[in-house]
Amino acid sequence: MKIHWWKRASFIVASTLALVVFIKMNGTMSSFINHVQEQDAVYTFMQVNRSEAEKKELYAQIEAEAGNHKVEPINARIDRVFHAIPGYNGVEVDIEKTYEYNLQMVRGEKLRFIYKNTEPSIKLEDLGNHQIYKGNPNKKMIGFMINVAWGNEYLDSILNSLEQEQIHATFFLDGTWLRDNKDLAIKIQNAGHELSNHAYSHPNMANLSRYEQEKQITRTEQLLKELNVNNKWFAPPSGSFNQTTIQVARDQGLLTVLWTIDTIDWKKPPASLVVSRVTTKLEPGALILMHPTISTASALPEMIKKIKAQGYTIGTVSDTLSSERLQDTVEGVDIF
Repeated sequence: MKIHWWKRASFIVASTLALVVFIKMNGTMSSFINHVQEQDAVYTFMQVNRSEAEKKELYAQIEAEAGNHKVEPINARIDRVFHAIPGYNGVEVDIEKTYEYNLQMVRGEKLRFIYKNTEPSIKLEDLGNHQIYKGNPNKKMIGFMINVAWGNEYLDSILNSLEQEQIHATFFLDGTWLRDNKDLAIKIQNAGHELSNHAYSHPNMANLSRYEQEKQITRTEQLLKELNVNNKWFAPPSGSFNQTTIQVARDQGLLTVLWTIDTIDWKKPPASLVVSRVTTKLEPGALILMHPTISTASALPEMIKKIKAQGYTIGTVSDTLSSERLQDTVEGVDIF
């Protein structure tokens, strides 16, 4: 259906008059531009009045087009090698919001869509008692996991690097360290990072009885609760665990997390080797294990730069293992 020339001409005239009035009242074209940029939606000079027939046509067009922009969610699953793999949200057109939005657009302009996430029917929590090594391979994000039981002298440098790049990581805290360094833990927390459980005294969990494993996790969990941390994860020290470890952690509402890429920074390798170990093995969903060492403190700025250069988003373990979409991975559609 064509737009009559007189309707388009009337809109242009009204738009021009509105612009002139705005500039006379507010002073400059730049102030007008700033005003436009502050709006929550595309700026319009007048309400577009549509007939009921046009509204029905618009709604039908959105319904017909919506199926072309639908991405199905991916369920969490058990992998033979990597065990529990989280799911990944789908995306579909929010028909009602898209309709309301496009009612304000001039007829003939490009149809714009508003989207909503659709969650998988099977989530990570539904998979039972399995360890986790990585996120969903369809999510181009990696997580920084920093295990802390020592190395206070390097924490400020690490925190500064993360802050400069506006990155949040997950710090898995040893309980005895947390007991003795509460102020440092609060500093990490106040910087927006995630705090999680790394047992109490850095034991080999697989060598402990069920009771001793429970005690290791419970004592650290209590210290985290004193900081109002609603924790989700347990990282076993040195990667030592057995099925009892996973069950004990789960009984306390925690999922057991290991890593995809190990920096082996505790051996104090040169920073260039730490950067190489990480950037040559990157994959979507990777969890990168670090400690507060001089190697990591020195490597972090270059590591972050190279990770970002490969198009990855960097975040916490919770960010990486969640099913939430990275919106920039929805190709060929406009997102508002």
